[in-house]
Amino acid sequence: MPRAKQLALDDQRWHSGRGGPRPGAGRPPKGRRGIVHHVRRDPHASRYPAHVTLRVREDVPSLRRQVFVRAFRRSLRRVLARGDFRVVHYSIQRNHLHLIVEAAGRDALAAGMKAVGARVARAVNRVFQRRGPVLLGRYHLRRLRTPREVRNALAYVLLNARKHWRERRGSPPPLPLDQ
Repeated sequence: MPRAKQLALDDQRWHSGRGGPRPGAGRPPKGRRGIVHHVRRDPHASRYPAHVTLRVREDVPSLRRQVFVRAFRRSLRRVLARGDFRVVHYSIQRNHLHLIVEAAGRDALAAGMKAVGARVARAVNRVFQRRGPVLLGRYHLRRLRTPREVRNALAYVLLNARKHWRERRGSPPPLPLDQ
């Protein structure tokens, strides 16, 4: 009688049909990338700037169109009038925006981002003559706690258009840096 082969735990699960990796197993994806879920955020100290990303839905036209950029700049001036929140730098991509923001605290950050999100949605709907929701989920937030993190985030935001252009076309763009 031949000797039985020792199976590892994964081998046993795979061959028995109970658990293990299977095609189509697991939670179904929500689109190409998951959305940022609504969870309570940590307290925000006013001494730290933050890198914020706002994503838009797939049915929204490209945000890089000049008519939207002008409308966004006009509406951003109104947000900058707030004393406890300001947008320091930004980069507009086809389907998302990157912002470097400063806020006096968690409440100021939340109110400021709510105002920015509403202004982006209104500008998109007005410029592209459409109706309905624009933003995809909540904004993604990364606090910048060290000078190196701030420098890297600034480089990322200001050079982000070059990165996306190079991915699509294979060469750096003949465009100026974003604001």
